[in-house]
Amino acid sequence: MQTYGADILDIADELTEAYVEVFTAPPWDDRDPEPTRTAFRERMETDAPRPGFRGFVARSAAGIDGFATGWTTPAPFRADRSYGQVTELLGAERVAEVIVGAFEVDDLAVRPHARGTGLGRRLLERLVADAPRGAWLLTARKAVDTIAFYEKVGWHLQEPLPGVVNDIVVFLSPGHPGV
Repeated sequence: MQTYGADILDIADELTEAYVEVFTAPPWDDRDPEPTRTAFRERMETDAPRPGFRGFVARSAAGIDGFATGWTTPAPFRADRSYGQVTELLGAERVAEVIVGAFEVDDLAVRPHARGTGLGRRLLERLVADAPRGAWLLTARKAVDTIAFYEKVGWHLQEPLPGVVNDIVVFLSPGHPGV
């Protein structure tokens, strides 16, 4: 497993292909590969230079088997991408309490040929191993197998505010002070 900072952009083409393979298959098969490719590549260009960005990439003879990326969530908490849904789901006070300052798992992707090997767990554990304020992540509510994976590896699904349901779910890492 290789560790990366902003130099992850050196392998952006290969990483993008892995991302598209994972995130245009079920349950994300409603995504068109070309816009997904373009959006991920643009996101990598802005995410990799973030303070505290790090990534881990696992390879085999088949190429990239999986990767995980993230960074420490800064204040103020953003409202773009899916961040507004996080605030809607948990409330601004809880976001400030348990999300801001915690390590954000942005992407965890394991290609189909490498699933069932423990690679996802190893990538996730390496990525958040030294997060002093714990870690958090969000995923799509429709990603039932992904949600089951996070629960299996000990992550804690966060209860939404009463009456709030949207397209995402939020997890806190084992040992996070907010659980």
